[in-house]
Amino acid sequence: MLYFDHCASTPAYPEVIQTLSEVMSLHYANPSSIHRAGADADKLLGRSRALLGDLLGVKPEEWIFTSGGTESNNLAIKGAALQYRSRGNHIITTQIEHASVYDAFAQLERDGFRVTYLPVNSSGHVEVDRLQAALTEDTILVSVMHVNNEVGSIQPIAEIGRMLKANNPRILFHVDAVQSIGKLPVEPKRWGVDLLSGSAHKLRGPKGVGFLYVREGVQLHQLLSGGSQERGLRAGTQNVPGIVASAKAMRMSMQAMGDRRRQMDMLRSRLVEAIRAMPELLLNGSEDAESMAPHIVHFSYPGMKPEVIVHMLEENGVIASTKSACSSKDSKPSRVLLAMGADIARASGGVRISFGDEHTEQDVSALITALHQMVNKLRPLERSAT
Repeated sequence: MLYFDHCASTPAYPEVIQTLSEVMSLHYANPSSIHRAGADADKLLGRSRALLGDLLGVKPEEWIFTSGGTESNNLAIKGAALQYRSRGNHIITTQIEHASVYDAFAQLERDGFRVTYLPVNSSGHVEVDRLQAALTEDTILVSVMHVNNEVGSIQPIAEIGRMLKANNPRILFHVDAVQSIGKLPVEPKRWGVDLLSGSAHKLRGPKGVGFLYVREGVQLHQLLSGGSQERGLRAGTQNVPGIVASAKAMRMSMQAMGDRRRQMDMLRSRLVEAIRAMPELLLNGSEDAESMAPHIVHFSYPGMKPEVIVHMLEENGVIASTKSACSSKDSKPSRVLLAMGADIARASGGVRISFGDEHTEQDVSALITALHQMVNKLRPLERSAT
């Protein structure tokens, strides 16, 4: 079975699994305890923070460990909005964010914040001029994802960061980098980012560990009470084995990033060419490969339910997905595709292919064959429906 759902979750590196097991066996003490075993566990956390700091060019103490990308996004967005509410109640995000961002803004809107949900263009990209026009004197937070988890559009994060700092340096800038860390360069300092989220299981680490960069000087309202862990921002005993293994996964993933990018660019180009040759399928996103993530290809089969396509591909040895894993069981049309201007038929028939380190040209050939078989089986149904 060929697994093409790496955006949902990735297989852990064998070395990461070994590290996870070793730390679980040897360092089971609570890192908040004052005895030697607790201190040893706490040192492992410190080393993990230092490694993340080195890898992304920030200070070790600017990293907060969480339970995953969803918690990182919620802590960044709600924590910032609630902490700086005295400055204003206007916050901005886009119409194509991951549910953990989009729903966090919706909750804040219900709690009295004024929210602007920025539209995107037909390729799924934010236009910086429109974002700038949406700013007001009451704007306190802007959240824009780096790589869209559904179609793979890469947002102009550095340009947005420069624009925000030029307009009002007090506006906080949050970036959901869950789908980009380890695949593309991520540079919080150079981009002018104040808050940045990541998730270990998206870069071949274990599930249950997230990262949140909090720029020095930024304060967040505590969402979880009951302890002083993680600079007082996240109460609860830290997942020492998971954190240590996750830091290792990030190091390994970023070290392999150059070779991975070249391989995935080649695989993506070949798959895109094959999909373009099938008139039943419509590619979603930009024609400019440089503005799209190398590990994601998204297409629609208008008029066909995506779950039918996914199950037919699985029958032919291919695992793919519909929307993000957090929304894949939702039968509604894709919110992302609708925001890009797609009609209901196109927005209801989207399928995502996402590559991993293990994929070869032969694997993509098998995927293309499975797509042809799927189309050949569904074409008569399409004709009978019309």
